[in-house]
Amino acid sequence: MATYVLVHGSQYGGWCWRPLLPLLRAAGHEVYTPTLTGLGERSHLATPEVGQETHVLDVVNALKYEDLHDVILVGHSLGGMVITAVANDAAERLAHLVYLDAIVPEDGQSRASLMSPEGRARMEERVRLRGDGWRNPGSERRREASEPLLGWDAPFDSKEWERVRRVPHPYKALTEPVRLRDPAALSLPRTFIYCTRKPPGDATTHDRAPSVQRARTDPVWRYRELACGHMAMVEAPEQLAELLFEVA
Repeated sequence: MATYVLVHGSQYGGWCWRPLLPLLRAAGHEVYTPTLTGLGERSHLATPEVGQETHVLDVVNALKYEDLHDVILVGHSLGGMVITAVANDAAERLAHLVYLDAIVPEDGQSRASLMSPEGRARMEERVRLRGDGWRNPGSERRREASEPLLGWDAPFDSKEWERVRRVPHPYKALTEPVRLRDPAALSLPRTFIYCTRKPPGDATTHDRAPSVQRARTDPVWRYRELACGHMAMVEAPEQLAELLFEVA
């Protein structure tokens, strides 16, 4: 039996893993889905001071206070930034890192620093105009262009289920850099799962993104693909579960 800790991406919360949880737990695995400060059911804790280091501490403390070891740590999208730094701070508690269509940063990089100048300027404008200067409400254009969610046999509209639960992301968490100091973290086994269906203009994890290219070409990585959109845990939970079982 394995222990999975699943870390969500920007604007989401631990709630987004709900379609996947029964599949992992039915196979006898332990699963934890911490919600990062200022998001999901912890959205009331959002302040201008919540940053990348806050979110790293959220996950490190979950590992510590649940006394978890040999953890398969999964980061989705922006969660890849978080799990990279968590591995730096708590490598002794981890067995494997899984980047689910996620960003893989290097030392000193932030989400904002990995954006194009044009993309960063658009984000800064959204934060200024619609986020009170310290929250990123996300791109309305991208949400409108995204594909319908597929493959989840739910008794309600899954896209609406997502929409009403997303909240603006603390902007400091997008600009504060990842700091990597522990060489042991770099030796952990790692898997990259690439979701192949991308909306037009995707700039986060398109097939030429540095994170994707590195995972495809570096023999240190295990590389897998899923024929679904970015929200694999909702669109293709069964297929995602099979890939996570592979890691275990």
